[in-house]
Amino acid sequence: MKDKILNKAAKMFLNYGFKSVTMDDISSELGVSKKTLYKYFSNKADLVSEATDSVQQAIDNAILSIKEKKYNAIEEEFAIKSIFKEMFKNAKTSPMYQLKKYYPETYNELIEREVCMFRDCNTDNLQKGVEQGLYRSDIKIDLIVNFYFTLIFGVFDSDMYSHEMSELMKVEYEVLEYHIRAIATEKGLEELEKHLTIIHKNQ
Repeated sequence: MKDKILNKAAKMFLNYGFKSVTMDDISSELGVSKKTLYKYFSNKADLVSEATDSVQQAIDNAILSIKEKKYNAIEEEFAIKSIFKEMFKNAKTSPMYQLKKYYPETYNELIEREVCMFRDCNTDNLQKGVEQGLYRSDIKIDLIVNFYFTLIFGVFDSDMYSHEMSELMKVEYEVLEYHIRAIATEKGLEELEKHLTIIHKNQ
């Protein structure tokens, strides 16, 4: 039952926002009493924390699954980006922005974990891209990882951008293109253009 509650709560939080979804809403959607929710979660903040953990774990597992498919480095980056696009397709506003605003402690814990996953994932991608001749051999990998992290999380963390999720996803793809163009070889640019063409056709 706890997993069922977590799955439903996570979907509702992503789609409707961490603030607007109440314990009453979740119990109603599940067809159970609030007493049942409080049997597993002491309060809403507790449920938000565990639901966030479950979403993060799902994302991490999906990324690891893509890593195992042996895509080339640029193909891999676009495949990973598509995970986020699919996961947040029904979200109206940025879950990250809401989490930071209303549940800062959970947000800070999430960011701490994401830094590690992001660093490992991108270091691996950059090394692979260099080996495949898609990224320049002279790039400073640690610095590039930091640049990319700052750009990606800065989009969700800043008031300079719309907090509408559909607009943020468009910006994320622009950031990915910016990132790859900065480090790509001619071969890498050809691969990038191939994926950009596919994305523009599907818009």
